[in-house]
Amino acid sequence: MADVLLLDRTDGVATLTMNRPESMNSLSTELKDALVQALADVGTDDSVRAVVLTGSGRGFCVGQDLGEHIQLLQAGDPAPLSTVSEHYNPIALSLAQMPKPVIAAVNGTAAGAGASFSFACDFRIVSQEAKFLLAFANVGLSLDSGASWTLSRLIGAGRALELSLLARPITAETAQQYGLVTQLVPADQVLATAQQLAAQLAAGPTVAYAAIKKAIHYGATATFEQALDNEAVLQAAAGATEDHRNAVAAFVNKEKPVFLGR
Repeated sequence: MADVLLLDRTDGVATLTMNRPESMNSLSTELKDALVQALADVGTDDSVRAVVLTGSGRGFCVGQDLGEHIQLLQAGDPAPLSTVSEHYNPIALSLAQMPKPVIAAVNGTAAGAGASFSFACDFRIVSQEAKFLLAFANVGLSLDSGASWTLSRLIGAGRALELSLLARPITAETAQQYGLVTQLVPADQVLATAQQLAAQLAAGPTVAYAAIKKAIHYGATATFEQALDNEAVLQAAAGATEDHRNAVAAFVNKEKPVFLGR
């Protein structure tokens, strides 16, 4: 794993730390490549049952490394024009479609694609000192990394347009009022709180969690009848798991269930 991205696997929880603190974890090509690979790896690692994404230093992630970006543009390199399809789309898809819970530990400013990555996660544990900024319009760009899909579903189209068109930072408290925040905590408690939640989820019915995520994402664009049919398929698969059988037996016996993730 490249030094720009740190990966720790402990007790079923994978913690990915974007590690470019000198630039508030701006997304260089090296970091984007590392994120694509690491998310693919933890997504298929059965020993990982929950994922935490965070940043080192003062920032969570401030989006594209514009210094690198302008150098490539001025050199006539086509790479900046393909980074959305090559990097940002796979990263956002991996976060949103991860078959296990994903928690963003937003330890500082989340801007641009960094903010979008946090929106693609299932939970956002946010520092009281953090800010969110969708700065795309400030550099003459549209949205990317899934923000056009996730943001309006989290806070509604009106708020999504406000944040995207005005491109002004909002405080953690405002983000909480808008509905972007799962839990607001002091800065020094962000990672510990996120990892505690991840450990709780890792001990839960992770196969069922994956099915629930699929059901909600599918239902967002399906008819009611299609959603019902999809629920029937997913429920049949979940009902056939060892976790379901063990949990029902534990309920009948007034015991606490132990989930194995299978």
